[in-house]
Amino acid sequence: MRVIGLMSGTSYDAIDAAAADLTLDGDRLTLTPLGLISRGYDAGLRARLAAALPPAATTLAEVCRLDTGIGRAFAAAAVEADRELCDGRAELVASHGQTVYHWVADGQVHGTLQIGQPAWIAEATGLPVVADFRPRDIAAGGQGAPLVSLVDRMWLRGRPGSPAALNLGGIANITAADGTAFDTGPANALIDAAVREATGGALAYDLDGELAARGTVDEGLLTRLLAEPYYARPAPKTTGKELFHLPYLRTALEGYEKLSAEDVVATLTRLTARTVADAVRSVRASEAIVSGGGTRNPALMAALRAELGEAVPVRTSDELGLPSAAKEAYAFAVLGFLTLHGLPGTVPESTGARHASVLGSVTPGRRGVPWPRTVEGTAGPERLLVNGHGSGGR
Repeated sequence: MRVIGLMSGTSYDAIDAAAADLTLDGDRLTLTPLGLISRGYDAGLRARLAAALPPAATTLAEVCRLDTGIGRAFAAAAVEADRELCDGRAELVASHGQTVYHWVADGQVHGTLQIGQPAWIAEATGLPVVADFRPRDIAAGGQGAPLVSLVDRMWLRGRPGSPAALNLGGIANITAADGTAFDTGPANALIDAAVREATGGALAYDLDGELAARGTVDEGLLTRLLAEPYYARPAPKTTGKELFHLPYLRTALEGYEKLSAEDVVATLTRLTARTVADAVRSVRASEAIVSGGGTRNPALMAALRAELGEAVPVRTSDELGLPSAAKEAYAFAVLGFLTLHGLPGTVPESTGARHASVLGSVTPGRRGVPWPRTVEGTAGPERLLVNGHGSGGR
């Protein structure tokens, strides 16, 4: 089955559309990557989205407009991916949507909202769409994140030692070999916020880590940032820009106004590296396999390698066949595939849910929903083999 996975993360810098050919054979799911396209939101839509995100106030009218605008943007990306990557032969779209609020109180997730109305995608492509993945896990008592933990476990199964998968998006998350999974804290979220603040919005992120490379870590500020209670909380746990946003950063910088932008960015880059490395050590990982936008930041990757030292090698997911920029989009393609086959897409020990769940809601395509026949009693695949790469599926 040819599936298009659509993803826009907490950095909301672009919509990633990854196409995959997926084949289920017993306990093995084989993924053949067909490519990735990435398209940024237009400037006006991105500005309106940024203005509506917490801690800013917004209106239901604006949420409705954003739901439509983002839905149309996702639809355009899906149409392009079907044409360019699938020769017009895609059979399913799996859309994560754009997270605008993740409701966490006292360590429990009570709700989540991803917008980008899937009806626009179904109408534009004519294909069925699986969307709204997270709420079902939350309803079952889980954190609703990180949902990629099931895919990570299947993908890494069979590798020697105790590998851990890391995603460095706006927020960083980790999946360990034993099923432990959680958000570690900010990856790019605070770095991006500092860069936008320092440049008056002229730059959206630290391109090639150049600001961090020119700066010096301020140990006092780093100590203050590391005192954030979230880092000490036990797993499962999840967080987002509801906590790690620009006002949070401004409060943290009180008394450090004389620091240069370079020193602030260098310190925030070290904060990400330190908290991620602490998470890797906490799960006793033998190697860290990294994906996400943070892999394109040489300063961040160097800091992470320095924090972990030679004992824990740091590799990118590209080495195992999944392009780091596309890995999360591919993961949601897999989750959509599982949903359409009536198979669970969660690992209870990863999210803290009472049980595994079939995820998402399905919007029919022009021909309805082509529900495939599922082998009776199938619990779902145990291994993910990336075609052309041995990885954990050997």
